[in-house]
Amino acid sequence: MLKQALVQNGLVAILRGLRPEEAPAIGDVLYTAGFRVIEVPLNSPQPYDSIRLLRQSLPADCLIGAGTVLTPEQVQHVKEAGGQVIVMPHSDPKVLRAAKEHGLFLSPGVATPTEAFAALAEGADVLKMFPAEQMGPAVVKAWLAVLPAGTALIPVGGITPDNMKVFLDAGVSGFGLGSGLFKPGLSAEQVAERAKAYVAAWNQHKPANNL
Repeated sequence: MLKQALVQNGLVAILRGLRPEEAPAIGDVLYTAGFRVIEVPLNSPQPYDSIRLLRQSLPADCLIGAGTVLTPEQVQHVKEAGGQVIVMPHSDPKVLRAAKEHGLFLSPGVATPTEAFAALAEGADVLKMFPAEQMGPAVVKAWLAVLPAGTALIPVGGITPDNMKVFLDAGVSGFGLGSGLFKPGLSAEQVAERAKAYVAAWNQHKPANNL
């Protein structure tokens, strides 16, 4: 279902710093703009409450997950809050296995082909390529030349509507969008405008055979 959501719209909203009281309104404008995967990093204020509120307020075709997941215990808390996706900055096998044991979708962070192959062997659904701005589309092409066919690769870090095309041309399956989309202090209306710009760029440049 994670790959299906990315086919519909390959943009993952990373809501670092989101507060529970603003979660429903921010989630609503993102869903309306076309986002179907929303991530609340666990270093946000009361992240499990935000995950729970997003899950309660958004339709079932929108996947809600947690980012910056570092321990197996956090995986369990995410599931208890209603989260469906585990996103990591790294690829700790203990966390990968915990996510799979709990039946959650899994997107670990990888920075080398060795890490990518190891994460896939542990059952990763989507690979988070991080930090993308330091790696670039040339690295994407090189990785996809050796990774198994159909591997979903999502760059995170420094993605703007203007540089999405070069990454899509290199073969990525989507993007993780952080402070360019949301940061604390922005209103729901401001997030909606940023979301529309990203979705417009995605719709303009996405490959016909995405995933």
